[in-house]
Amino acid sequence: MNLCPKCDRPLWPFAMILTITSVIAFLTWLILGLSAIEPWQRLLVTLIAFIAVGATLLHYVVSCLRRHCRHGHPIVQGRS
Repeated sequence: MNLCPKCDRPLWPFAMILTITSVIAFLTWLILGLSAIEPWQRLLVTLIAFIAVGATLLHYVVSCLRRHCRHGHPIVQGRS
C-alpha cells in the first residue's frame, strides 16, 4: 500500500474489512449448503466471494485513506 508515511494508519478499518468479508463468506457457505453441489465447489465459490469482497473493500478503504490525507502532497497527474 502506498500511503502517506506521516499519516497514522488505524487498524480498525482493516479489522472491519476482515469481519465483513468473513461474515459474507460464512453466509455464502451456508446458502450454498442448501444446494446440491460438491463440498469442494462450495469451498471454491466461498473463497472467490471472500477474495472479491475483500479486494473491493480494501481498494475502497485505501483510496479513502489517500483521499483524506491532510499533508499537502502534490497531486501526480493520473493519480489522486
